[in-house]
Amino acid sequence: MPLDTYRLDGRQCDADHDDWLETNVTATVPTPADAVEQTRRKDGDQLLAGRATYLDDVTIPGTLHCAILRSPHAHARILSVDTTAARQCRSVRAVVTGEEALTLAGPLPHFFEPSIVGGRTTTVRVLAVDKVRYVGDPVAAVVAESLADAEAALAAIEVDYEVLPAVVEAGEALAEGAPKVFDEWDDNVLIRLPFAEGDAAAALAAAPRVVTGEVHIQRYQTMPMEPRGYLAHWAPTGKLTCYASTQNPHPLRTNLSTIFGLPEDRIRVIATRLGGGFGHKFNGYPEEPLVCLLSRMTGAPVKWVETRADALLVGAREFSHSFSVGFDDDGRILAITDRIVGNVGCLATWGGWSMTYPAGMTFPGPYLVTDYNIESIAVVTNKAPWNGARGYGKESATLALERMVDLVAQDLGLDPAQVRRRNFIPPEHFPHWTAAKHLDSGNYLGALDQVVELSGYHRQRELQREARAGGGLRGIGVAFELTPEGGDFAGSFVRGFDTSTVRVSPTGAITVLTGVTSPGTGNETSIAAVVAREFGVSVAEVSVVQGDTDSCPYGFGNFSSRSLAAGGGAAVLAAREVRERMALAAGVLLDTTPESLVLRAGRFHSTDGERSMSFAEVAEQVYRRAYAIPGLDQPLLEATKVGGPGNFHHAPDEHGRMSAYPTYPYSTHVAVVDVDAETGQVRLLDYTCVDDCGVQINPTFVAGQLYGGIAMGIGGAMSEDLPYDAAGQPVARTLKHYLVPRANDLPDIRLGHQCTPSPYTLLGTKGAGESGVGGAIACLANAVNDALLPLGVRITKMPLSPPTVLRAIRSGGKP
Repeated sequence: MPLDTYRLDGRQCDADHDDWLETNVTATVPTPADAVEQTRRKDGDQLLAGRATYLDDVTIPGTLHCAILRSPHAHARILSVDTTAARQCRSVRAVVTGEEALTLAGPLPHFFEPSIVGGRTTTVRVLAVDKVRYVGDPVAAVVAESLADAEAALAAIEVDYEVLPAVVEAGEALAEGAPKVFDEWDDNVLIRLPFAEGDAAAALAAAPRVVTGEVHIQRYQTMPMEPRGYLAHWAPTGKLTCYASTQNPHPLRTNLSTIFGLPEDRIRVIATRLGGGFGHKFNGYPEEPLVCLLSRMTGAPVKWVETRADALLVGAREFSHSFSVGFDDDGRILAITDRIVGNVGCLATWGGWSMTYPAGMTFPGPYLVTDYNIESIAVVTNKAPWNGARGYGKESATLALERMVDLVAQDLGLDPAQVRRRNFIPPEHFPHWTAAKHLDSGNYLGALDQVVELSGYHRQRELQREARAGGGLRGIGVAFELTPEGGDFAGSFVRGFDTSTVRVSPTGAITVLTGVTSPGTGNETSIAAVVAREFGVSVAEVSVVQGDTDSCPYGFGNFSSRSLAAGGGAAVLAAREVRERMALAAGVLLDTTPESLVLRAGRFHSTDGERSMSFAEVAEQVYRRAYAIPGLDQPLLEATKVGGPGNFHHAPDEHGRMSAYPTYPYSTHVAVVDVDAETGQVRLLDYTCVDDCGVQINPTFVAGQLYGGIAMGIGGAMSEDLPYDAAGQPVARTLKHYLVPRANDLPDIRLGHQCTPSPYTLLGTKGAGESGVGGAIACLANAVNDALLPLGVRITKMPLSPPTVLRAIRSGGKP
């Protein structure tokens, strides 16, 4: 549907069908027709030609290079640090230790302060001062004229450690008398988060059938192609400029202001183009203020770029679930209990521990269960800290829930798709409350029916029976993924709203300045597209500025698939305000009323078609004839608006219910696998996904997000792993040990789409950035377990790598 015609009364014209689609601010439920035309990425040519500029491409004359000395021990007391020899090494300009940095930089603010939600906290410094608490904890830093010289000088630093007992596994950390990660805490529990509704214990006791089980999701991470990096220049004028591969430039500026006691207007953060973020590039890392501190010490720009070994220290997702499910003879789920334990590593200011919240909050997912009791426990250990990771704990909930449903189906001898049908929340129930969620909209059964049809599910079951008759181990997995998006946590800088400015120049040039950033996915193109639609111009005529704190209004950056719902929505509201001013001027200039104008192909037209002015001509006249146009009391063609979803519930209602997430996209998945009983190798034969993210602003981008999310989920399900030995040493230190899926490890992925618009977002969007990860993990776990049913074997520990599968087969499925 072409969208090049726009009436000035806020209604959009379908030129092909001559019907009108309401798109004004008061519309409650936008329709799929709100999607804009397919648009090429605005930066696509730069990316394809290799001209895109990333952090490591940024150069400032005289830049020095930083290397960081990290702890070789999981837990140790620092007795002394001798940097005398290092300071004499070639081209070294500065060396700093934790003790020396105490007077130069304040404590690091937390990305998400645990005490906001009743958790414990601790003070974190730029460099370790008295103790190190994980392998990789930064101890000292060197600045030299070359990176090679800085790294060489690290070997000259002598650190005397008193090695202390370390606790590595969550179960050990919870045991009475376990070594404490933080001396000031009574134990190693960071927080316990309860999510309950009804009376799960009574419903479970009364249920005709009960199954119990467990599932363990391994520690692994997001693995962006580009690691983190920072380049700081503390100029002689006192102005600090920090180039950062970060998803959150404004909060980073605020943190730097707090750490150094420097007014924010003296700090400029420029978020460079990201080669992937996925939560790995949330702010709060010690290297951010460290490079700034070193620039101040040396009087020169200082750069630090994360090595892949450093990147592999960042963990995520290490969860264990122990659950019980009560159900009737028809497969209707009556009660769920689940004890979730997240091994979050050492608490740091990176904020990843908070993934334990959605890991519990997501229950009971898409299913109509009124009696459940979930406890999610964050446990600290002497592993490296978590940071954010795409899925953000929801993928762990999806894995546990979808294994529960398959176990119910297995117990009753029912098809797993049928059990899901019997338990879905029906469409007429929306909006739907659970204890911690206010679900916006959905047609879960429709999405499942579509994926069954698209995957040829029933034919695949016939082929499975044939394969099993021949002795083969073929499995078919079904999974449903609910992905709460757009989270807003009052009291933190993790907020669901954002700010955008729209500016029209005298020549008609349109600029959007927004507080949201792009992790490399092209959301600036979609933001340009929705603004272009408001003005009746092409996307090429709209430029978008992101990531520069000196130019853009304060915003919270990129996380939780919020960019279009928040930043895009704010940009649309700002564009509408500017358009109204231009319409008023155009009405006077064309001797008609604003309501009778049509904005089409970059021109304001009177409805009789006899008079028109170009968009640029109207803009110029507004500037040239300001206050001379009757009724135009605000001639500035610029507006700043705050936008965001309208479904936040921060205060408990009369039933004690709250909801921090406003939108709930979802997806359904079907996978077919073959398992080799001799080698444990799993071969992924076929994969189908149907998603519903509400209105798709750009379907090509949505498909790209899904392909990436599914690939990330397949990697996590099949091979990616960050194991530690008993002493707390990480085993995977390079990409030879951490196995990311390659192109030939992935099948052709078949996609389908469904649209149930969110009634709580301006454009009907729900978010598409995290869908696919949890669905793929759960779908493959179910498929492999389905394949192993003839052997009476069940796998409860991820990943589904050949060693894991072989151990399960040889042990008869016993842990």
